[in-house]
Amino acid sequence: MIRITNIAKNDRQIKALTGLSIKEFDILLESFSKILHEFLSANKNRQRALGGGRKGALIDARSKLFYILSYLKIYPTYDLAGFIFGVDRSRCCRWTKSLMPLLEQALGRTITMPKRRISSIEELLEVCPDAKDLFLDGTERRTQRPKKAKTRTKRYSGKKKMHARKNAIICDKNRRIIYVSPTKEGRIHDLQQIKKTGILEHIPPDKTLWVDKGYQGIKSSLKNGNQVMIPQKKPRGKALTTEQKQENKVISGIRIVVEHAINGIKRFGAMSNTYRNRKGQDDSMIYLCASLWNFHLQYSDC
Repeated sequence: MIRITNIAKNDRQIKALTGLSIKEFDILLESFSKILHEFLSANKNRQRALGGGRKGALIDARSKLFYILSYLKIYPTYDLAGFIFGVDRSRCCRWTKSLMPLLEQALGRTITMPKRRISSIEELLEVCPDAKDLFLDGTERRTQRPKKAKTRTKRYSGKKKMHARKNAIICDKNRRIIYVSPTKEGRIHDLQQIKKTGILEHIPPDKTLWVDKGYQGIKSSLKNGNQVMIPQKKPRGKALTTEQKQENKVISGIRIVVEHAINGIKRFGAMSNTYRNRKGQDDSMIYLCASLWNFHLQYSDC
């Protein structure tokens, strides 16, 4: 079985296995320990005091936090995770399902979680009061080929030529993720997906929205007269002028921050590897990985 105490002393190893440094891990552990204690104390059917009975493979909050972070970072199969931690694969499945909500609550107490729904201008201003520029882009991740033909049709992304699930991401100039849309099937267009969330109606008028060419026509969906910075698309049968190409280059160079934010999410194997789980767990996974990226940005320079 893996020795967590030895790994916790090596900054390079713990980054490779959890995505966080020793300092960041310890900060998150403090919040996670409180959440875990509250969760265990809330069990009314408990017959022993906390800590009583046989000791499991994950003996304390540190080992439990290490497991769920390493699962998101490495994204092993349950068979491999069971081998690493010295338990049956079914035990790893139960650990994952029970610990992911606790990790979400722990990250919620660090004030690093992005929004999943925006229903007013005031709500968006609470998240990013000082941001003048918002950067929007979509991200896709490959899934296993569905068995049902109807699901295959919905999930197939013509853009990426693969079966995928996708989200829309909004971040600020510091690469902090402000908003993560609900996960949809790969067939939906990027513009159609962000329209269905309704967030475009609640962007304050003083915010500038930076997007790529995939969002042609987004201006008509903005209700508050926001300025939109979007590269010019080459007209059919014609070419862009030198000035237009230079302008496109400048816009792309500025909006690259949203690509960096998406790459921050995809540091975790659960987001970059082929999705294998079922029952919509990918929606929880991208939310957790985006929150962990924000957590890393907030505490990496502390």
